[in-house]
Amino acid sequence: MVTLFDSIVKKLSYFDGLPLLLLRVYLAPIFILAGYGKLQLGAEDVSFFQMFLADPGVVSWFGNPDWGLGLPAPDLLAFLAGWSELLGGWLLLFGLATRLFSLPLMFTMIIAATTAHWDQGWHALPEAKLTVPWEWRMDLIELGGERKAAAIGLLKQHGNYAWLTEAGNFTVLKNGIEFSATYFAMLMVLFFYGGGRYVSVDYWLVRGLGGSRDG
Repeated sequence: MVTLFDSIVKKLSYFDGLPLLLLRVYLAPIFILAGYGKLQLGAEDVSFFQMFLADPGVVSWFGNPDWGLGLPAPDLLAFLAGWSELLGGWLLLFGLATRLFSLPLMFTMIIAATTAHWDQGWHALPEAKLTVPWEWRMDLIELGGERKAAAIGLLKQHGNYAWLTEAGNFTVLKNGIEFSATYFAMLMVLFFYGGGRYVSVDYWLVRGLGGSRDG
């Protein structure tokens, strides 16, 4: 039985690039859209040079200490974050320079978690029942449940609740670090294992250069 299991595992090893491909395909559009939203590439009435700079609203949010993140050098950081996400997302999609671009994306997730989401705790949504034991903002979960119940009551009283919830139930965004931490963990896998055997440009480049790494 053990020999049979080992034989099956050995044959399946030829497909070990598929999980890495799925991670890349999952993460790529998230970062592409996030990066594009931080830049002025689609803006009107801006010069050719300004198109490649960060959006002024994003810069203000990065730098304002009252209603934003209060980061230093917001112009530079917004520019770097936008282009790291946009370029990194496209490169992840094709599996090119996977390990290299996983690093700035991991750093971006650390900054996002510690500046934009840390005060809201772990969960992205105020789950009534905790899915993990390390939530540190239980007060926001309790308040989120109360406000969700109040909002549903108002919608049922004054709106067509059946129509409003036809495409999904209402919830309250808690906005914790859950998504940032999850993306960081996925990027860490790509950093250590690369883009994947057979399914990444990295693999074929290294193979063409006579290397033995799996990409």
